[in-house]
Amino acid sequence: MTTTEMSMGKVIFYEDRNFQGRSWECMSDCADFSSYLSRCHSFRVESGCFMAYDRPNYMGNQYFMRRGDYADYMNMWGWNSGIRSCRMIPMYRGQYRMRIYERENFGGQMYELMDDCDNIMDRYRMNDCMSCNVMDGHWLMYEQPHYRGRMMYFRPGEYRNFRDMGWSGSRFMSMRRIMDSCY
Repeated sequence: MTTTEMSMGKVIFYEDRNFQGRSWECMSDCADFSSYLSRCHSFRVESGCFMAYDRPNYMGNQYFMRRGDYADYMNMWGWNSGIRSCRMIPMYRGQYRMRIYERENFGGQMYELMDDCDNIMDRYRMNDCMSCNVMDGHWLMYEQPHYRGRMMYFRPGEYRNFRDMGWSGSRFMSMRRIMDSCY
């Protein structure tokens, strides 16, 4: 594997379970798989980390993919539909910093995180997290404490309202940094 492939990441998607059927190699973001594969039932991450989405244009349920073989991920993840888009998570080696807010549009209580938080209720006495500003690093946020339940990927930027991003009904209760262990 070349240095470029290691820094970029590489995943191979297969139409059928157990790495069977037509395949397609991906080394960057892909907003819609339909022009490459009619379906996706297994994949192999050779290097890097990616986020998988069950709808085109990086929408819907998300799942973090790290190096490894996923012969039948739909049963493992409990998905009814397959992967429709994916986003590569770039290698990052720096400080991690994110501000979380209790309310939309950066309102209510604010706390700054520089490391993982397995339960915002226990650590900050905060019942809700409805917006955030990621200053440094790449993060995963989970709907339940202890990094469980549905997750969402956040790269540097301002996120004023999670509902506008398709996150409805639930709140985020734990946050984890995506470290360079993928590469």
